[in-house]
Amino acid sequence: MTAIFKRELHAYFISPVGYIFITVFLLVSGAFFTFTNIMAGSGGADASPSSYFLFIIFSFIVLIPLLTMRLLSDERKTKTEQLLLTSPVSLTGMIFAKFFAAFVLFAGTLLVSCFNFYVLYKFAATPGQTNTAVLIGHVIGVLLIGSAFIAIGLFISALTENQLTAAIISIVTLLFLLLSGFVSQFIGNIVIRHILDFLSIFSRFQAFNHGLFDINAVIYYASIVIIFLFLTIRIYEARRWQ
Repeated sequence: MTAIFKRELHAYFISPVGYIFITVFLLVSGAFFTFTNIMAGSGGADASPSSYFLFIIFSFIVLIPLLTMRLLSDERKTKTEQLLLTSPVSLTGMIFAKFFAAFVLFAGTLLVSCFNFYVLYKFAATPGQTNTAVLIGHVIGVLLIGSAFIAIGLFISALTENQLTAAIISIVTLLFLLLSGFVSQFIGNIVIRHILDFLSIFSRFQAFNHGLFDINAVIYYASIVIIFLFLTIRIYEARRWQ
C-alpha cells in the first residue's frame, strides 16, 4: 500500500496534473479571498470567511475531478490495470493508497491556501475580528467535503478508461450533490424533498460554518468515503475474476 501511495503521489508531480491543480487552486482561492475579505471593506471590517469557503467548496466541482479523473481510468487505458490486479497488494490497499495520495495533495494545497488568513489576522481593522474556532471549523468541514468528493471521483474513475468522461461525470455528480439542498426548496413532493435534503453535501456544512463540530456531519461525510471506496473495491474484485 505504501509503495502505491508513494507512486501515485509522485505521479502527480511527473505530469502536469499536480502542478495544474495546485496552481489553479491557489489562484482561485487567492481571488476568492481578495473579493470576499480584502476588498470587502476598509481594513477587512466586512471580511467574510464564510463566503470565501462557500466559493471554495463550489470550486471543487471542477478541481476535485482534475485530481481523480486519471487515478483508475488511466490504469485501464495504459493496460497497467492487470499488473495491479495481480500484484501482492490487496485491492483494498490499492484503492486506499490512491485515495490517500489524492487526499494528501488536496489537503496540503488547502492548508497552504489558508495562509491567506494571516493577512486578516495581521491587518484586520478590528483586533480578533477573525474567530479562530470558526476558521478551524471551516477548514475541517472543507477537508471532510473534499475527502467525500475524492472518494466519489475515484469511484467514477473506475467506471471508464476515458479521463475526460470520468471528469465530466464527476463534475455533474458533484454539482448535483451541492445543489440538491437548494433545489429541494422548490420541490412540492415531500418524499423527493427529503431525499434531496438527505443527499445534500452542503447542508451539513452549516454547523462548521459557525465554528461548531457536528459529529453527525462527520459520520455522514465519512460514510460517503467508506461507501464509495467499498464500491470501487467491489468493481475491481469483479474484474479480477473476469
